[in-house]
Amino acid sequence: MPSTPAASVLFVCLHNAGRSQMAAGFLTHLAGDRVEVRSAGSIPGDQVNPAAIEAMREVGIDISGRQPKVLTTEAVQASDYVITMGCGDACPVFPGKKYLDWALEDPAGKGVEAVRPIRDEIKTRVEALVAEIDAAGPREHQVKGER
Repeated sequence: MPSTPAASVLFVCLHNAGRSQMAAGFLTHLAGDRVEVRSAGSIPGDQVNPAAIEAMREVGIDISGRQPKVLTTEAVQASDYVITMGCGDACPVFPGKKYLDWALEDPAGKGVEAVRPIRDEIKTRVEALVAEIDAAGPREHQVKGER
């Protein structure tokens, strides 16, 4: 019997080409199927940033097969956590979601040397997020009609 993920997380940045893709890659790698992972952009780019792909490859995570996606209301509604990284006011707000804004430098147009510290900061934040999700326990609190 498949288990229900402990939480669903949506990472949002402007182009869904760098920060949100790296964050999704780390969360998938660190949490496996314990967490449902999504990423999107308010103005998605044409491709994932090659420097972000290379920076993640250096730590053993392959995000080369990913494609930027447009942010939808449905993706926000389906997520327990919505983590924004510079998407401005484009992210819709719904009650009952946990919103976090991670102020991270935009890796667009930067080489891999400049992307590495951004990648490392994202990893630190994702590790803390995984610990928070694990501490919260199963999604019981999401079931409507209780209490």
